Amino acid sequence: MEGTMAISPPRAWAEIDLDALRHNFRFAQAQSGGQEVMAVVKANAYGHGVREVIKALEPLQPSFYGVANVFEAREVRALLPEARIYLLGVANPSEYEELVAHDYTPCASSMAELHTFGELAARYQKTLRIHLAIDTGMGRGGFLPDTAELEEALAYQHSHLEIEGIGSHLPVADEDPTFTEQQFQRFASISKPDLRYRHLANSAGLLHYADYGLNLVRPGLMLYGVSPLPEYQAQLKPVMRLCSRISLIRDIPAGHGISYGRTFITQRDSRIATIGIGYADGYHRSLSGRGAQVSLRGVTAPVIGRVTMDQIMVDVTDVPECYAGDIVELFGTEISVSTLAQQAGTIPWELFTGIAPRVQRIVQTTDRA
Repeated sequence: MEGTMAISPPRAWAEIDLDALRHNFRFAQAQSGGQEVMAVVKANAYGHGVREVIKALEPLQPSFYGVANVFEAREVRALLPEARIYLLGVANPSEYEELVAHDYTPCASSMAELHTFGELAARYQKTLRIHLAIDTGMGRGGFLPDTAELEEALAYQHSHLEIEGIGSHLPVADEDPTFTEQQFQRFASISKPDLRYRHLANSAGLLHYADYGLNLVRPGLMLYGVSPLPEYQAQLKPVMRLCSRISLIRDIPAGHGISYGRTFITQRDSRIATIGIGYADGYHRSLSGRGAQVSLRGVTAPVIGRVTMDQIMVDVTDVPECYAGDIVELFGTEISVSTLAQQAGTIPWELFTGIAPRVQRIVQTTDRA
């Protein structure tokens, strides 16, 4: 029709499978042995889209939503006014008042924080529910075990504060079982009978370690379909599938350089596909020359030459039945994000959270509960 213009599909997009997300949450519930579950949705739900993720999870009734700061807390509260929102890390002093005013749940690491939170809660005439962070080995914040300050904090009373829980964090749950077991034991020895919540287990801790009388778990990565412990991967479903399209296919003679630096020279007459994704989209430049592959038409093909800002090149000489416009998977159901992260010299968390805003998230679901 005259005066109208077609809207092009995205060059690169991330398919978000909410059915897989709910499967993974239910698996976390089952694996927890009856503990309550906090859904960790910080960093835009690990790059998956916090709005869609929390709406999908709400019917499954997470006890808390875990966020990193008050900006993220605001996003969750706007969508779920009655949700319990937990700040997983140390709060910045500039965040204290908003945190109290809007009933976000902080974890305190010092007596000074407890005093300030109490004063602010009194000013707002409310009772603030708060947790104590215990440093059992992470070294990032929290009260040290077996110290007078921790004993003082556990005994602290203020008419406008309710110390309802204690929590700690596992730095090597996927690497060092001996140290991790020691952390669980150290944490279990901290006594305060009237605590509502005791929590330590992240995804690796939930999957692999025995219950030490705790009653709340904090899965993050596993909700999004990646196990930090390979032996559990088959029981999870990938939530994100990162895709792009072939923009162009060219016949290139032997001896021709590919991409910046000419780090790859064709050794044979080749068919080279240009794919519309690059490091500005979150496909790491460090994947250059590291054996990365893509999946198209049910087979894999190697990424060659350096990853550029907006495009990558793939050798499709051995994939004769492919054409410009074909969909290419960078990671997801055929290419493991864990494998790609290893090739990039990083971790799946960074790949997920590094997917750029210009990569459209396309939500897929059939299960509404």
